Amino acid sequence: MAAPAILAEGLLKRYDDLVAVDRCSFVVEEGEVFGFLGPNGAGKTSIMRMIACVSPTTGGRLEVFGMSVDDRPREIKALIGVVSQENNLDPDLTVYENLTVFARFFEIDRAEAARRAGELIGFFGLDEKRDTVIESLSGGMKRRLTIARALINRPRLVILDEPTTGLDPQARALIWERLRSLRSAGSTILLSTHYLEEAERFCDRLVIMDGGRILVEGSPAEIVAARMGRAVIETVDDPAVIDCLEREGVVFERFGDLVHITTDAPDALVQRLVAACNPSRLSVRNATLEDVFLRLTGRGLRE
Repeated sequence: MAAPAILAEGLLKRYDDLVAVDRCSFVVEEGEVFGFLGPNGAGKTSIMRMIACVSPTTGGRLEVFGMSVDDRPREIKALIGVVSQENNLDPDLTVYENLTVFARFFEIDRAEAARRAGELIGFFGLDEKRDTVIESLSGGMKRRLTIARALINRPRLVILDEPTTGLDPQARALIWERLRSLRSAGSTILLSTHYLEEAERFCDRLVIMDGGRILVEGSPAEIVAARMGRAVIETVDDPAVIDCLEREGVVFERFGDLVHITTDAPDALVQRLVAACNPSRLSVRNATLEDVFLRLTGRGLRE
């Protein structure tokens, strides 16, 4: 039986007295898009850095394609492509040169590097900027080139840490169009993102983390169904409405000036609430991954 793309058992990462990753276990199968969600400081980037063999583990077991990150980091790095949160392109080189120079780290010969660079430039829609220096590119173009560079070695595993943060909707859409093509071709993709709708749409499975621990794991649909039900009823946070909900025995959560009620039978419950509570405003929507995320990790701001 083939080894999974990633196997983590009791994975631990400590920085002095801070436990960044607290005994996490998960498996990523080859060909999956697997997501890590969580607020700032949850441990997502720490896990990705250990998988990419740029940060040592403190404890536990971590394997990539059956190889230990502690024992065989060089072999693992040859099989992965990494897109970090920040663009770290060489500002003195052109688009084309950033790709061909990076290819040398993988001992790709000049002719093959040139061919792959040309393919990637076309794939990410950068043909007109082929000979442009990095400082002249827009933020979206830099991000597309950063992802293209991570693919120059044709990696079996692509690690994407916040790949579309700060981009406009058009740039985000183009990047995800390209990433869908990679997924269709069988690449394994590891994704960290704060855009929960991206994770819900593109991830086969994901985990939600907080405080270095995994809180839930599964497909987006499974997680939403298990934690929220099918629908969310929203109404106003009015004392009369709250008293009525309590009399009716309806479980609810208060968020600012709104009240949320989760249910698998929204039609019947709406009729009941309208008749019993007569709220001034009431709406029904599908439950989302964002609802689960906020319920598990809270709504307070994180630094």
